[in-house]
Amino acid sequence: MEILAKLFGSSTKVKLMRFFLFNQESVYSMSDIVIRMRSPQKDVRKEIDTLINVGLIKKKVVSKDITIKKNKKSIVKKTQEDGYTLDSKFPYLQALKTLLITVSLNADDSLVKKFAGTGRLKLFIVSGVFIQEWDTRVDMLIVGDDLNFNKIDSVIKVIESEIGKEITYSAFETTDFEYRYGMHDRLIRDIMDFTHVTLVNKLENIEK
Repeated sequence: MEILAKLFGSSTKVKLMRFFLFNQESVYSMSDIVIRMRSPQKDVRKEIDTLINVGLIKKKVVSKDITIKKNKKSIVKKTQEDGYTLDSKFPYLQALKTLLITVSLNADDSLVKKFAGTGRLKLFIVSGVFIQEWDTRVDMLIVGDDLNFNKIDSVIKVIESEIGKEITYSAFETTDFEYRYGMHDRLIRDIMDFTHVTLVNKLENIEK
């Protein structure tokens, strides 16, 4: 992300481009984008204006339901506001996909380091979005001792905001995972039997 931010001018711009590339058919309001990006609205608005000017994204009206309370009754009203979506006619779309998704979403130790403080990691496997395998059940498998699942979820949300896509993951305490592994649990087998990258493996009797 640091190198890309230098190339493109800001990390917010990189996150926005990835977000729209991963969600090509969807239209998002400004408030939705800010929440997903976890970035200041002024930064998001500035970069969206830039991306509109170069033709990567375009405006499109989005309808939203707003609930208004009146005389102890709830009334649902439809409103319209500016939305934003990827412009599929952008001439360098495939080149951007290659750079921002295929090349830059590397599965390496820097990803593992993000989970420091979430527990004693024993097994860390990535697949899916991190290795461009789009049909896998999960993107990440985390196994460890004394895992803090709330912290793990918080880290996942930060990563999601960085890459612009929801991450599907499973996290298990070591004893639970080893039991499931020994019982040939379907989810575990689906992860282990298909293409993946193992970044941490401190467990005995688990395939290397």
